Amino acid sequence: MLATADRVRVFWQPGCTSCLRTKEFLTRHGVDYESINVHGNAQGMEELRKLGVRSVPVVARGDRFVFAQSIGDVIEFLGLNVRPQEPLSPDDLMRKMDLVLRAAARYVRQVPADALDQPFRNRNRPIRVLAHHIFGIVDGFLESMQDGKELTYARIMQEMAPSMRSGEDIARYGETVLERAQAWWRGCPDRSCERTVDTYFGRQPLHIVLERTVWHPAQHTRQLMLILDTLGIEPDGRLAAGDLAGLPLPEKVWDED
Repeated sequence: MLATADRVRVFWQPGCTSCLRTKEFLTRHGVDYESINVHGNAQGMEELRKLGVRSVPVVARGDRFVFAQSIGDVIEFLGLNVRPQEPLSPDDLMRKMDLVLRAAARYVRQVPADALDQPFRNRNRPIRVLAHHIFGIVDGFLESMQDGKELTYARIMQEMAPSMRSGEDIARYGETVLERAQAWWRGCPDRSCERTVDTYFGRQPLHIVLERTVWHPAQHTRQLMLILDTLGIEPDGRLAAGDLAGLPLPEKVWDED
């Protein structure tokens, strides 16, 4: 086992897509790590803030750390002899985005009104906020594509408008976001997505950022299906494994650790 000062630490919270993916990746490759759930954990959050960080997931060793939104960055940080999964082509990613956002809009319409304000399992976040976040991830990405500014954490975590109360409201917002995404792609001159862009997890190839902008909502859409299943409601047009094939999703839908 690594000495305490050098032991790998993973800061995470329940319901976080990249957190679950990071922990599964490290476990699969035999990396021993200390798991620190910062949700409702003042001591864990203080450790995170001492690193100068306020978002998760983060993989740290001593006073050095890396944001774990990109598995490639985690591999480099830990010096692992592993190749990250090859991303789908940008065209394929946009087709997956269409499939995922349409499904998420259908599912949020199915969530009963009295359930929208309830949290799910071990994450103190209302279901309505989770559903809105699915579309907000893409919305924030599009904002940065439009103005060329950094894709910040705040952009993908934007708050809901007070008027957006029902599942129908959220679904319509999502459909508008999808229309904007399709228009962006039709006019995008860089079809290979080779250029690099500034993000809150470092400067990244647009291809990798686009991949994250698709698989991140896809994982949360899987969570919406789980929520409907828990409520005894059959998801309208359930997404199957084949629909999401090629996206670097975690094996689990929800982190119960």
